[in-house]
Amino acid sequence: MTGPNKDIKFPLDNYDRLCFLKNVVKNPNIIVGDFTYYDDFENIENFEKNVKYHFDFVGDKLIIGKFCMIASDVKFIMNGANHLTDALTTYPFAIFGNGWENAMVGKSYPQKGDINIGNDVWIGYNATIMAGVTIEDGAIIATNSTVIKDVKPYSIVGGNPAKEIKKRFSEDKIAKLLEIKWWNWDIERITENIQNLTDNDIDNIVYCRRSVGFKFFALIQVRCSLIGRCFEIGNKPYRRTLATSVETDDQTDMILTKLK
Repeated sequence: MTGPNKDIKFPLDNYDRLCFLKNVVKNPNIIVGDFTYYDDFENIENFEKNVKYHFDFVGDKLIIGKFCMIASDVKFIMNGANHLTDALTTYPFAIFGNGWENAMVGKSYPQKGDINIGNDVWIGYNATIMAGVTIEDGAIIATNSTVIKDVKPYSIVGGNPAKEIKKRFSEDKIAKLLEIKWWNWDIERITENIQNLTDNDIDNIVYCRRSVGFKFFALIQVRCSLIGRCFEIGNKPYRRTLATSVETDDQTDMILTKLK
């Protein structure tokens, strides 16, 4: 078994108020990653209703990563809600026509950009995310928060306007998590590590490598310790090091350098 099917609408048997969101949204300007779920108290169709002021002619996007958790009544306020703020009035005369249609000639309403939600982000009940905001990987948004500024990775924010409450982990552990990007692993590797991912010791992660240089290692599983530490495969010592570049999700992000 390698977890639920990412392409089904309802991953829980006999429960239709939690969905894998990418299989529900219809708007092409809402982009959602695998395994991200939305849980609604009433009807999952409420999700798109809560993406407010999302007009086609504006062209902005709501982009949500993988393995995110979005609670009921979370709202996203898109750029179609913006009014002029540096003019003498914020009133939108032009939309009413009848002699007012030229009010915006040579002008445009403010554009703050797309809303970007990273991976493994938990957004609590009734939170509001404003246009142009980026919430980075691993962040938590507290219930009833209004997020008007970018949120750093693995931080917890809350309030109106939302402010950082604390970091979830040390800077060193955050750096390691951003390095391994577990949400990009293949599903077999994730499944193998679910006990470790739901613990808090990153050094227990199991690394399954398919190849080292030009050599192929079949079915090798190495439980690594700290970066740079040595370990053994059979009787041969190896050193764990970080790869210098990763161009695709299925490329190895770790290499084994033979010491002897």
